[in-house]
Amino acid sequence: MVFEGFFGRRKRAEAIRGLYGSLVAQARRPWFYTEGGVPDTLDGRFDVLVAHAFLLMRRLGRTDGAEAREAKALSQAVFDAMFSDLDGNLREMGVSDNSIGKTVKQMAKAFYGRVNAYDATIGSGVPALAGALARNLYRGSPPTPETAPRMAAYMVRQARHLDSLPFAVLTAGDLDMIQPEDMP
Repeated sequence: MVFEGFFGRRKRAEAIRGLYGSLVAQARRPWFYTEGGVPDTLDGRFDVLVAHAFLLMRRLGRTDGAEAREAKALSQAVFDAMFSDLDGNLREMGVSDNSIGKTVKQMAKAFYGRVNAYDATIGSGVPALAGALARNLYRGSPPTPETAPRMAAYMVRQARHLDSLPFAVLTAGDLDMIQPEDMP
């Protein structure tokens, strides 16, 4: 009994690592930077990660009933893991300690702006979401007429897929995402 809390925390930490690791792995798929047309830059990679984090957090936010509180805590934990990882990556890239706080604050502001834009448009279908993606995901590098709608279709399909996953699968850290290469 003494170790029940420890093992529970360890299981939760493993789930958070699994979920965040799945987001990172998905965001690193070459398809997003080739067929998806996202610029293969630090900003582009950040934006693809944010898009996937949005999809997971959206799914967790749709959890209701007795699991809602746990879903909210899990969503926050994944957010915290993501920004801790981003902080570490900035430090590895040589961003000075004096600039880290400001840079992370800018990234968090960008995250929330994108999440709000995607959340406001994903339920309206591919054209509306494509517009939000064109402004955020492709900033500074306008998408071709096909790329933003292709990415929007992927995100809508991925959102439906994540909505179909039982909450127990997510709390186990298993985030089985559809692969963009498999889309029609």
